[in-house]
Amino acid sequence: MASEPAGEVPSELTQWPVQMHLINPVASYFNGADLLVAADCAAFSYGNFHNHFIKGKKLVIACPKLDQGKDIYVQKLVKLIDDARVNTITVVIMEVPCCGGLSQMVQMATQTASRRVPVKVVVIGIKGDVLSEEWF
Repeated sequence: MASEPAGEVPSELTQWPVQMHLINPVASYFNGADLLVAADCAAFSYGNFHNHFIKGKKLVIACPKLDQGKDIYVQKLVKLIDDARVNTITVVIMEVPCCGGLSQMVQMATQTASRRVPVKVVVIGIKGDVLSEEWF
């Protein structure tokens, strides 16, 4: 049995909303931010998600398998890159095949955008471990 934290673990979330369909890519809190694009399941699979991934970043979440209108996601990501001028993008996905669509959407957005931004893809295993982290 896993041990419990010694007290309340604070949330690192600093903005709302987080679901990709609901975010406004020109909201001022995205300006110059380090952006975290996470698959919906990732936060439930990785126990220290807030501290390890959200801390210091602005979060958007999506499910590449279940969400509709993924072309809108690419458009919003382009606006985040070009208009909000995000500093970096970290993509956190699960090792399952359907999650690869999220990193593909980010890749499409970076190829469409007029600015270049560093992108790191982190893959979480189904047992909650980090399988890989790679900058592109």
